[in-house]
Amino acid sequence: MNILALIPARGGSKGVPKKNIKLLEGFPLIGYTIAAAKLSKKINRVIVSTDSEEIAEISCSFGAQAPFLRPSEFAGDKSADIDYVLHTLNWLEKNEDYIPDLIILLRATTPLREVKYIDAAIEEFMKNSEATSLRSSHIAAESPFKWFLIKDNFYTPICDKYTLEDTNKPRQSFPEVYIPNGYVDILKPSFIKQYNSLYGGKILGYVTPNGYEVDTLEEFKYIEYLISKNGSDLLEHLKKNKREHR
Repeated sequence: MNILALIPARGGSKGVPKKNIKLLEGFPLIGYTIAAAKLSKKINRVIVSTDSEEIAEISCSFGAQAPFLRPSEFAGDKSADIDYVLHTLNWLEKNEDYIPDLIILLRATTPLREVKYIDAAIEEFMKNSEATSLRSSHIAAESPFKWFLIKDNFYTPICDKYTLEDTNKPRQSFPEVYIPNGYVDILKPSFIKQYNSLYGGKILGYVTPNGYEVDTLEEFKYIEYLISKNGSDLLEHLKKNKREHR
């Protein structure tokens, strides 16, 4: 199968300037995601979709491909994911006659992946013919059913199924809730092209550890702390490759 890892990485970032190439323990953030894709036993091509020549050049130095630059209209703060995915698919089909069977969407802002979860997700997805896509998630530490809305200055439960008194119950009284985390998403190009829909109505759930996405400088610093405390297989791989290429 043609299994393509697609890594989106816009040049603009307001929360953390140049976030995708900001150095994390000496390596650009995007380098970790490229390393994860390259170490996968299932993925056989890695492409970065970016509007930045600098990001494209750095990505290629870590073993990814950047055969095109993403048009600016698909790289704004409010641009939808389906825009750059369709742009990628259309460009590859037109210029290379290449149509991947699966797209493994790996966001550069999740650098602490374990590769085994990527490969296991691909295996799970390929077993399920009903699924239109797969999204990773982790279990929410706190139940949102204990939260409130405010209407006319007074609290009201966030879900009509529960009363205000119910919100005082232990979290174990409520169903588990899963937070999508960008660890690994799997898309079907054939479905996307036919229905103009990225995920469709049959999204296979896949539970992973919390990947700790980077959207703010504080989150970036927290990931630095986690790496210093727990280490990172991807960091060790990047260090080893750097030594071997000297």
